[in-house]
Amino acid sequence: MLYKKTLLAIILSSIFAGKSVAQVWEVGLQAGGAGYMGDLNPTNPLKISGLSLGGFVKANFDPNWALSFNYTNGKIKANDAESTSEQFRQRNLSFSNKLNEFSLLVDFNFFDYFSGGGYARFSPYLYTGVGVVLFNPKTKYQGNEYELPLYLTEGVKYKTAALSVPFGFGIKYNFKNNWTVMSNIGYRNAYTDYLDDVSGNYIDPAIYSNNPDIRPMQIVLSDRSGEINGNYIGARDVQRGDFRKRDTYMFVGIGITYTFVSQKCF
Repeated sequence: MLYKKTLLAIILSSIFAGKSVAQVWEVGLQAGGAGYMGDLNPTNPLKISGLSLGGFVKANFDPNWALSFNYTNGKIKANDAESTSEQFRQRNLSFSNKLNEFSLLVDFNFFDYFSGGGYARFSPYLYTGVGVVLFNPKTKYQGNEYELPLYLTEGVKYKTAALSVPFGFGIKYNFKNNWTVMSNIGYRNAYTDYLDDVSGNYIDPAIYSNNPDIRPMQIVLSDRSGEINGNYIGARDVQRGDFRKRDTYMFVGIGITYTFVSQKCF
């Protein structure tokens, strides 16, 4: 709760500060990689599993503070069959997920950076904020792709949109007039445990769907361990995921920005 109040105070103070000083607008594009930590990748925070691409519009209030609206698209995936864990390989689950994130971020530059009217052409920076991530985990079975939320593989109907809290750091360098290159890495705490469609226990067979369009694939996709050796491990009250309540995802990349600077801003 204290973190949320502090974050809100930072965002509001940045917005109100912008009313009393000239704002220098900046637009940018970024490309790189995406990764995730969750029930199918619980231990490797730096594992890149797909590509990411995004853009932003930023208002620089002064050389240190800026506020930006961002959109990022990234793909994450994981496959138990490729895990080094024997237990995971036996579970044999897999997913891929295209994430669409919309976020409002506050930047803090350590140096008096050019874009906000300062003179430093290089600066490390931190950022944090709030966002919304839209997602839809899918998997493949016998050559066909299935949208996992439709099949309630744990007997739970979950939302495919969630609040996210981004935080990260980067570096930026103004290499020519209004042009800047940057690189950053950032993690997102997602307020959902279903980015990978895995969270708790295997579904109780007693609550399989009665819908004939859902039930057959629900049975298949909820427990795929039998595809390995014919022995299915899924049963009521048997753990399917880990005990962490939320998944985490990551974007890392490099980008380029253009700053619109008028003479009177300086």
